Amino acid sequence: MRFSTQTLLLQLGVVLLVVLLSGAVHAWLVYDRIGTEAENQALTLARTVAADPDVRSDVQEISKEEGTPPPAVLAAGPLQEAAEAARIRTGALFVVITDETGLRLAHPETARLGERVSTDPSVALGGQEITTRNTGTLGPSAGAKVPIYAPGTPEGAGTSNGAIVGEVSVGYSMESLSQSLARDIVPIALTAGGALLAGVLASFLLRHRLQRLTLGLEPEEISTLVHDQVAVLQGVDDGVIGIAADGRISVFNAAASRLLDVPDATGQDWATAPVPEQLKKLTRPAAQDAEAVEVVAGGRVLVASARKAWHRKEDLGWVVMLRDRTELQQLTRQLDAVGTMSTALRAQRHEFANQLHTIAGFMSIGQHEQAKEYLARISATGPLKFPVEQGELLQDTYLQAFVGAKSVEASERGVALRIGPETLVRGHVADPQDVTTVLGNLIDNAVNAAVAGSATERWVEVELLDDSASDGGTLHIVVGDSGDGLGSIEPEDVFAEGFTTADHPARPGAGQGLGLALVRQLARRRGGDVRVLEAGSTGGPGAVFMASVPGVMDVLGVMDGPGVMDVAGEQADERKDSSG
Repeated sequence: MRFSTQTLLLQLGVVLLVVLLSGAVHAWLVYDRIGTEAENQALTLARTVAADPDVRSDVQEISKEEGTPPPAVLAAGPLQEAAEAARIRTGALFVVITDETGLRLAHPETARLGERVSTDPSVALGGQEITTRNTGTLGPSAGAKVPIYAPGTPEGAGTSNGAIVGEVSVGYSMESLSQSLARDIVPIALTAGGALLAGVLASFLLRHRLQRLTLGLEPEEISTLVHDQVAVLQGVDDGVIGIAADGRISVFNAAASRLLDVPDATGQDWATAPVPEQLKKLTRPAAQDAEAVEVVAGGRVLVASARKAWHRKEDLGWVVMLRDRTELQQLTRQLDAVGTMSTALRAQRHEFANQLHTIAGFMSIGQHEQAKEYLARISATGPLKFPVEQGELLQDTYLQAFVGAKSVEASERGVALRIGPETLVRGHVADPQDVTTVLGNLIDNAVNAAVAGSATERWVEVELLDDSASDGGTLHIVVGDSGDGLGSIEPEDVFAEGFTTADHPARPGAGQGLGLALVRQLARRRGGDVRVLEAGSTGGPGAVFMASVPGVMDVLGVMDGPGVMDVAGEQADERKDSSG
């Protein structure tokens, strides 16, 4: 039997039991109420008969006589007539009058006159009123017994001096009470039936809702699914965020918490959750078919995608997937570095071949002095020539190759890349990946600004300084260009995720607008920073950016002279006063 069917039957059984118990208790209370009303009515009638002056006088007269009159005399007497008149008028089962010894002076059945009453009259003859439910000669009844006082004796005077001369007993048939209950039980039965019907209907609705909420699954299946969900969600490296149809976060696995660098947000409202705004935009109705986007969060580059979740025709909400692209970008940067170095080596090999041919020519024609001069010139200027001005200031081969490759790209776009005169790098690059990210992004942005600028001469100037005084070796980078500057754009706005000034943004997911945001997060994660030194002006010079990246250099010597920040500030002032 299915769990939902078991639940339905259990609910129906409980509802039926509750209705039956409630109906029985209600019927008993009604029955007790009718009995109590009958007792009160009997007490009122008994008091009325006992207070009748004629009844009091007649009972006193009979009590004074020796013995009790014969039944025939009593049947024709005034007490029998008064008692029967009261019984018939009120519909009582009996109205019985006795003397002070409990002998009947009036009774519905004349044959029982002069006999002792079947129920104990001692309480009433003792001066107290009492209500009773018992069975007498006329059957079960609810009644009352009231003492009869002698004429002239106040009620409640007690039993002394012959004050009580008899008692009146009045009763209403319990069978008539049952008939009254039968009439009153109809509404009770209808109410119970209505409650039972409502309970059955509610049980069926609850069963339907239970099946809908559990998607028709049994408890064992749900338990298995929960275990599988926990195992899968906590075992995958991708971040998974589930948003229910009501906007509440229902799933937030450990990978999502790690990638976004936020605590577990399960149970929070998605609209106010501490996650990047770009993720929230993915779950809006208009973005149902949107492509994956890149998000910078917690110093990582994440690829985020969102899909609508449906079960048959039921909307289950959204599922947001997060994939860490940081390691992929690191590998890409490493590959770029290797490619750059390979390009430099190929160019160097070609250049070496040409130079060896030249030397061989000099030797073959006996021009030994020219050959010596040529070798000296090669030793002084280096074997490889990139279109970068003052490239000899870079003593690190990695920086030479990387900046040289960037100079080739800039030259192809009509931009001259030059090394600033204050450049001083005496150490070796210890972390090429981060240096590639920071320096490459700043140079690329500067080249784009120079190309888009209005200056006639297009250039980009880079100055690099390593600082031996800092822990681990800090590389300071200053990049300026001949562009039109930031204009009305606030300097901090350019570091916002997704910010771009490109006229034709790349397709969604291509990383447009992530460069400066990623560079700043990377530098700050190392304890450094990236900021705008000068906003630039229209016609040039353009904006000047400065980056400090600690821990990326193996510094071999100690710098003398002014501090790095002083040099950077002086360079910015020089650019501000110069147009190129």
